[in-house]
Amino acid sequence: MLFLHLVLLTVLVPGGDSDDDLPGPNSFRIILTTSFYNRSWTQSLGSGWLDELQTHGWDSKTGALHYLRPWSRGNFSQKELTEQERSLHAASIVFPLIFQNNANKWQLEYPFLVQLVKGCVLHVGEASRGFLRVAYQGSDLVSFQNTSWWPSPKGGNRAQEVCKLLNQYHVVNVRIEAHINEICFRFLSGLLDAGKADLQRQVRPEAWLSRGPSPGPGCLLLVCHVSGFHPKPVWVMWMRGEQEQPGTQRGDVLPHADGTWYLQTSLDVEAREAAGLQAHDGEVKRNS
Repeated sequence: MLFLHLVLLTVLVPGGDSDDDLPGPNSFRIILTTSFYNRSWTQSLGSGWLDELQTHGWDSKTGALHYLRPWSRGNFSQKELTEQERSLHAASIVFPLIFQNNANKWQLEYPFLVQLVKGCVLHVGEASRGFLRVAYQGSDLVSFQNTSWWPSPKGGNRAQEVCKLLNQYHVVNVRIEAHINEICFRFLSGLLDAGKADLQRQVRPEAWLSRGPSPGPGCLLLVCHVSGFHPKPVWVMWMRGEQEQPGTQRGDVLPHADGTWYLQTSLDVEAREAAGLQAHDGEVKRNS
């Protein structure tokens, strides 16, 4: 009889055995999404993210940032944080106006969506750069580099026209360059330092089994739920002895509000093969 063993083999922490090393690369980004419903009605949503962990919310009416973690202020002073709030609030006003005023020229059809993503990525042993990208309807439109705007290869004539306009604002572009390649990295560094204990904590997963809808006569869908683990990298597989069981279906790793993660994997098996199913969870290991 086939015995299936669930093995929670590792929660992988790349970067070796040093507690001073955070998984890399590490990034911080601000996402500003504006929905254009018609010529007079727009709505903007903003948020701040450290890798895939949301650290900041944003009030579109007041322009105030919401600090979602005790360490979300990093090591910035209140004056510096206020300046960043003003910068984001200004962007949330100016960028929508630019697209509103040029909707006909750029052939933008209502309703449409524009997303601005600004931030920086810190690579270990590699060159680190800030970034600023703008997408239209979910597709890359233009990006910013070295005080200039550049069209996306797939942006067509619209992207060319957007760059032509934005490149006229040289003083603004110099400020953007300073923000993404200086201020952002200072903030990211302070954020990683202030949140070090939280970000580097090790939390073992909890796991349980359930059955999903039957995939067919005489078959079972076995579902493994793995929850509450940190950091994010985790390896979950169905094993038969020392061999990985083929057909494992892995879902997305989803966040919990407390910063831990959840994963679901499933496997189709014949009912007779599921007898004697055992669950084992292994120790947390570092990947050196």
